[in-house]
Amino acid sequence: MKYEGKIVLVTGARRGVGRLLAEHFLNQGAQVIGFSRHEDDEAQLPGYTPLAVDVGDPESVARGFEQVRKQFGRVDIVINNAAVLTSQYAMIMPAGAAKGMLDANILGTFLVSREAAKLMRKSKWGRIINIGSMAASLEPMGDSIYAATKAAIATLANVMAKEFAALNITCNTLGITAIETDMLGQLPKDKIDAVIAGLPLPRYATAEDIFNVVDFFASERSGYVTAQTVFLGGVN
Repeated sequence: MKYEGKIVLVTGARRGVGRLLAEHFLNQGAQVIGFSRHEDDEAQLPGYTPLAVDVGDPESVARGFEQVRKQFGRVDIVINNAAVLTSQYAMIMPAGAAKGMLDANILGTFLVSREAAKLMRKSKWGRIINIGSMAASLEPMGDSIYAATKAAIATLANVMAKEFAALNITCNTLGITAIETDMLGQLPKDKIDAVIAGLPLPRYATAEDIFNVVDFFASERSGYVTAQTVFLGGVN
């Protein structure tokens, strides 16, 4: 029960990697707050508090954190997982789809990290962990905006790591490879298989691969680790 007594916030917690992470922290004793754009009607887990928050909307984020303040008074660990993916070649990418990724992936990560840090500074302890992607390094065709947003959140974490260091708040990024989720299901499997085949460790990621690095970043013992990006699968 390594997270007993901790308050953990996971964005995009309704499904996919976010749901896996929320359940992981719950299983390890944490109180977990899940942000998702839609009501999480299926979430009946003990210790889990779902909140309808659109991370790309500043007013929605402000309301969500006001609820967190009132109900919990603090937050210890934040996982910035919420993201939007539209994979299309640049010349046919609709501007609206591009803006949707920018709002959710970059602005959302910024807003949640900023509001979380305001709570963390009271206890002088915090862990902010961004869920990045191999796309930021591999730069696959069709993912110009998505890859750019995932590269941007690593830079965002690195700058915030400097700003928040005096408050004992660390900021790091985990670049995951392909894992079987609804988001991945939007993409042609043969193309994903081809990308995976080119990795030094040519297999899909598992939940345990993700938990391993998240637990490292979130650990009490990782207070001297900040502004770092760890990619799975040998991506560099």
